[in-house]
Amino acid sequence: MQANRFSQASAERCRARRLLDRIADKWSLYVIAVLGQGTKRFTELKREVDGISQRMLTVTLRGLERDGLVSRRVYAVMPPHVEYSLTEMGRTLLDRSTALLRWAEEHLDEIDAARASYDDRAKNVRSFD
Repeated sequence: MQANRFSQASAERCRARRLLDRIADKWSLYVIAVLGQGTKRFTELKREVDGISQRMLTVTLRGLERDGLVSRRVYAVMPPHVEYSLTEMGRTLLDRSTALLRWAEEHLDEIDAARASYDDRAKNVRSFD
């Protein structure tokens, strides 16, 4: 019954779809995984999330905070000290997303091989056009 509800809803009207767009983006699950290790400062997150730009980390953290998955704590000191941590709801997502990240890491070689095979077949098909 519930699967039917999602299949009939348009993507624009489906609130769950918008949330999935957030957490399935390029960086959110990695940020959540790093925060699963404990509270981090911005610079620690930047260092531990390989390849993320400062701007993208800021945007990702703001979105996760807005969705209630990450909390941000600002200390009134100079220079400003800001820490990020998972909320209780963020921890429930961590529990579920860890399995997905583990699956991806375990199957990288197989996926690379499947992509190479597909690309070879597609190249051969195009050469006959």
